[in-house]
Formats: sequence, C-alpha cells, structure tokens
Amino acid sequence: MDRDVVLFKIESLERCVDRIRSKVPATPQDLAGNLDAQDIIVLNLERAVQLCVDIAAHVVAELKIPAPMTMADSFARLRQTGVLDEDVTQRMQKAVGFRNIAVREYQAINWDMVHSIITDRLDDFRQYAAAIVGWMETHG
Repeated sequence: MDRDVVLFKIESLERCVDRIRSKVPATPQDLAGNLDAQDIIVLNLERAVQLCVDIAAHVVAELKIPAPMTMADSFARLRQTGVLDEDVTQRMQKAVGFRNIAVREYQAINWDMVHSIITDRLDDFRQYAAAIVGWMETHG
C-alpha cells in the first residue's frame, strides 16, 4: 500500500470537511434557501465519501482480501478485518447511502437531513481517518 497516497487522500478528506464546516448555515431553512451553500456542501460531502471509499480500497488491496461488491461493502470488509469498529462502519455505510441519493436524486435531497449531517455527523469522517491512520501505524 502506498502510505503517501492514503495520507494525501486523508488530507483531501480533511479539506472537504473543513470546507463544509465553513459553510454550515444556522438552520435547515437557511440551507434550503441558499443554493450556493447547498452546492458547496453536497459536493464536498460527495467527495468526502468517495475519498473514504478510495482509502478503503487501498487498505483492502493491502490486506489481500476479496474486493468489495459495493461502496458500502468496502467498510464492511474493513470491519471484518478489524480495521474499523462496528460504529464507524455503520456510519460510513450511511454516508454512502446519502452520497447515492445526492448523486442520483439531487432534487429529492432533504435539506433538514443534510443540515443534521453537517452539524452532527462530520466528525464521522475524522473518526474514520483516525482509524485508518491508527491501523497504518500498527501494521506498517
């Protein structure tokens, strides 16, 4: 596994999360009425999830375990090998679910839910990154 590639992706993930944090409106209604904030937030959420999946792919390849069948399965594979705990795994799988809605059904996005994600769940990405870094430090 190319540790530098993984660390670069983690830095990119941190930038996405920081960009989202810089645009969090006070209320869900403010978000629903601000198209620029919506675009910045959703794009960076999509990128953050994709970066997490990419990181998982690097770790799965390093572990030489069967490739995941879906994006969400990437995190299950990391759980099965002890890289992630159950809580982080479930939260990342939910993030993939949101990403799929954002990519395929943008018009159906529930801005109350997005506001909840960006105010209550952004640390999920940092916890994921910390788990990956912790695993790399002990396995390589």
